[in-house]
Amino acid sequence: MNIEEAIKSTVPLNPHTKTVLNIMYTSRIVEEKVAEMLKPYGLSMQQYNVLRILRGQKGTPANLSTIQERMINKMSNTTRLVDKLIEKGFAERNICKSNRRKVEISITQNGLELLSEIDPLTLTNNNVILKDFSMNELNTLNTLLDKLK
Repeated sequence: MNIEEAIKSTVPLNPHTKTVLNIMYTSRIVEEKVAEMLKPYGLSMQQYNVLRILRGQKGTPANLSTIQERMINKMSNTTRLVDKLIEKGFAERNICKSNRRKVEISITQNGLELLSEIDPLTLTNNNVILKDFSMNELNTLNTLLDKLK
């Protein structure tokens, strides 16, 4: 289905408008599929993103600004996301021993185990979302999206 059909446009769209609308519309579809995959785990996409960032620290704690700058959605309330993950037992907050004004956030063993369980589902979900693309098309799409950014 093309974007005009999806949004039920009665007028042809110029290429620039069509492209932006297509990216926005497609982004929402992908986000819905990821959210659906995470729902049984009680995680939002933003919480999942924070957990992946913390795991990527490889045991080194992160501060809120480090997490914020690595977030996919920069508009997320990082403090609230971290608080939710702490409540669920997937992350922990500690005061830095060398600088008591600095707060450090780490992923817990429960958080690591959760990600290990979700990782294969994420891979499968991504494969399903992108099943109609060849490897060459995926490389081209990534190049074009990198250029857009």
